[in-house]
Amino acid sequence: MDSFFTYWWPHVTAALHVVVAVLASAHAVMRKRDSRSAVGWVGLIWLAPFVGTLLYVWLGINRIERLARSLRTQRPHPGPPAEVIGPPADALAPAFLAGDAHLGSLVELIGDVTRWPLVAGNRVTPLVNGDEAYPAMLAAIDGASRSITLCSYIFNYDRAGRRFVEALSRAAARGVAVRVLIDDVGARYSWPPTPWAARHGGFRITTFLPTLIPWRFHYTNLRIHRKIMVVDGGLGFTGGINIGEGNCLALGPRAPIQDMHFRIAGPVVHQLQAVFAEDWEFSTGEVLEGDLWFAAPSSDGPGFARGIPCGPDDDFDKIRLAMHGAVACARSSIIVVTPYFLPDASLITALNVAAMRGVEVEILLPEVNNLRLVKWASTAQLWQVLQRGCRVRLSPPPFEHTKLVLVDGAWTLLGSANWDARSLRLNFEFNVECYDRELAAALTTRYRAKIARSRLLTLADVDGRSVPVKLRDGVARLFAPFL
Repeated sequence: MDSFFTYWWPHVTAALHVVVAVLASAHAVMRKRDSRSAVGWVGLIWLAPFVGTLLYVWLGINRIERLARSLRTQRPHPGPPAEVIGPPADALAPAFLAGDAHLGSLVELIGDVTRWPLVAGNRVTPLVNGDEAYPAMLAAIDGASRSITLCSYIFNYDRAGRRFVEALSRAAARGVAVRVLIDDVGARYSWPPTPWAARHGGFRITTFLPTLIPWRFHYTNLRIHRKIMVVDGGLGFTGGINIGEGNCLALGPRAPIQDMHFRIAGPVVHQLQAVFAEDWEFSTGEVLEGDLWFAAPSSDGPGFARGIPCGPDDDFDKIRLAMHGAVACARSSIIVVTPYFLPDASLITALNVAAMRGVEVEILLPEVNNLRLVKWASTAQLWQVLQRGCRVRLSPPPFEHTKLVLVDGAWTLLGSANWDARSLRLNFEFNVECYDRELAAALTTRYRAKIARSRLLTLADVDGRSVPVKLRDGVARLFAPFL
């Protein structure tokens, strides 16, 4: 009997590997939208017996789309009543785009992608770093009379985070309905985790896709990266800033972070709230609807705006398509500000084509990145944009975490999404597009000043790296789909 098992177990193991690998490969081939991703997973499945299949089951299968669709069929889709959305501005495009008629096709494209209206009457105010953003957000919380919703990827329980917990507790104590949603991974960036520390704060706080239970580890690849706060259903805040003292340069943090956030007033705030309501329902089962959560809209400014939710569910690929449309429409200038620049081949080609037809393309990246592996991978592919005329600048410390796209001094894309696969394919993100020349001009002036203070990276600089450094960066680039 022992000799039987000694002889046959390698053959049984090999046969089992073949069966499992065939099934996993078939799933990857049929389900993966990107052929390169499918090839990569199939190669890993066959070349790393069993381990490759386990990794694919853990990281490669998007289960959340099916679960999200199931939730939507069981419960009414949350969102603002149609009568309080505000007047759609799509039909008004020729009027408000006077002088920028070439952006009319972008209005139509993003409308088709999101199925949400572009709405008029919005005022978007830039807030620089946590030094400006946190006081404005805390003042709004202290002034709330009905409701507060807050979603953040990171919510540290530090000097900054404690101020938010205290303000939210005060609001709850005076009868304000408070709902706080934090990503489960982002909640653990500090100790104690804020959801645990705030459990006696008198308000509802929960995490998105908890990952402590072993059989839910496959969700660690699908994080909620959105930053949204809505007060009394009519005043919103969104952008790239998490909650943590690192964003407050005045506090002298050990790892300072530069970033931008935005205060938004006007009808588009209902779209921020609708996204939060859907995420909250997904996480808790509670439906947020009615006047408590969605105030009657009022025009507050000259801007036309629209929310762009994106995630690995029904909202898949929306921000990437919006980026493509904006780059294609640009006539004079494109400014991209992002901390993590790992675009796919199609976005690289779009930027190159824009530069080759005479558009000034400026890409502002941080000189020193907080994620070394991402920095190495990004450097490995920068030659692809440098060789076609795009200009890459490296901004000096502190680390620049801002995410912005500015086109022709007229169009602004702001929010949480980076130019990488994690943001555009794996995470749940939220951006806002704005047609507002005053806003775009202010942001363009600010970032052109930063560009002037930044170091120009040339093709010679990238080509001049030593062979070991090139090899290191090239290996890091192989992990780009997961960074």
